[in-house]
Amino acid sequence: MFESAELGHKIDKATYDTEVPKLREDLINAQFNLAKKAKFPVIILVGGLDGAGRGETVNLLNEWMDARFIQTHGMGEPSDEEMERPMMWRFWRALPPKGRIGVFLGSWYTWPIMNHLQGHTKNAALIRSLERARRMERMLTDEGALIIKFWLHLSREQQKARLKMLEADPKTRWRVTDRDWEHYKMYKKLRNIHETVIRHTSTAEAPWLIVEGADPRYRSLTVGKIVLEAIRKRLKQENIKTSKVLAPPLLTSIDNLHILKSLDLSQQIEKNKFSVELEKCQGKLALLTRDPRFSNITVIAVFEGNDAAGKGGAIRRVTGALDARYYNTIPIAAPTEEERAQPYLWRFWRHIPRRGRFTIFDRSWYGRVLVERIEKICSESDWMRAYSEINDFEAQLVRHNIVVIKFWLSISKDEQLHRFKEREKISFKRFKITEEDWRNRKKWNEYETAVCDMVDRTSTKIAPWTLVEANDKDFARIKILKTLCRQIEAAMKKN
Repeated sequence: MFESAELGHKIDKATYDTEVPKLREDLINAQFNLAKKAKFPVIILVGGLDGAGRGETVNLLNEWMDARFIQTHGMGEPSDEEMERPMMWRFWRALPPKGRIGVFLGSWYTWPIMNHLQGHTKNAALIRSLERARRMERMLTDEGALIIKFWLHLSREQQKARLKMLEADPKTRWRVTDRDWEHYKMYKKLRNIHETVIRHTSTAEAPWLIVEGADPRYRSLTVGKIVLEAIRKRLKQENIKTSKVLAPPLLTSIDNLHILKSLDLSQQIEKNKFSVELEKCQGKLALLTRDPRFSNITVIAVFEGNDAAGKGGAIRRVTGALDARYYNTIPIAAPTEEERAQPYLWRFWRHIPRRGRFTIFDRSWYGRVLVERIEKICSESDWMRAYSEINDFEAQLVRHNIVVIKFWLSISKDEQLHRFKEREKISFKRFKITEEDWRNRKKWNEYETAVCDMVDRTSTKIAPWTLVEANDKDFARIKILKTLCRQIEAAMKKN
């Protein structure tokens, strides 16, 4: 796998000095064209062996390109803030928007490699980490990103010579650390791990490009030319066709029975009993979230449902029991310009809270398989692949001790009409009813089908959907509070 990167590739100084000025000019022009069209971001990962020139390569790209359109991220030891969130959070918030270039020195591969090298994980765990990385890169490329992955390689002899050369020069001595020499002693083991990484994650959409790092001039010209040609090639593809869905259609019920129709929407709670239950449930939730054990977990509550199903009222009953310093409510509307310049899940990743916090999403990432599907805001392939992307996203949250609690508030079509008309009559509620609500109502059957598909494909053991019968608002509120208390209590017992 590394044979071609151990041949002793070299570029003489005269050739280098001749080619660099034109290459730099072309890179700047490509950057400006990228920024002008702003149809896709460029993500450059720079990995490889110690001493192979990773830092020099990153510095060179910054020197040769316009600083306004490129940003570098040195992903070293995670901070306390980053450690309290899933590993991928720090990378998601650093992703470049469309039209920009993001360079990562250290990436989502670094910690799986180091953990395996140090004996913290076995081979099976490493492979699982690599599969997650593959799925993330596939999602980014499906969203339009251009990913360029460089692996800078040295033979064992080249690495030793390179480290000694850097140590001998007072200007570069600081760059060689004890850790570099420790890794040199483990060269064979590292090489085997690197081969596993490249073999499992070099894909058609995001291949690893292995570059020999012994000669700086060869390395620099090679990397520069690859970046240039990759951006040029992609810019020529003005209209990248969305992949067609070749899979069979989603299962539909031929007897007209589905999960929503199985709900008993007639369930109610008496008014006097509601007040007692509300006080009891809110009190329990308040005590749970103030328990010292709560500081070891995070709660994300997702509220979805029919228009006028009572999400806002239910959320207010939840927040009424919480300490305002430790919860946050995220209302999800149409994406902003900033959000449209990023992959779909970016605007949700950015709101992932620290430990000991409670975040409520008033509508969520499920918009892609609901409103965006029905209104054809995204393509069929986009919402079809979103099911697996969402499951991956939630699995990452749960692995990091985040409790994901998802509610679908369901009401009948007649009850929705009643609530719409009531809203139109009350002055301070009139703003809640819009033309969009009436338009969505005309697509009631389509939304029912989409909701059933959503539940079937994303209600998992680790993040199940709770279907809430919401024709009676008070009944729904109590069920939601009881579900939150039950799941939070169960999570705290595990910790």
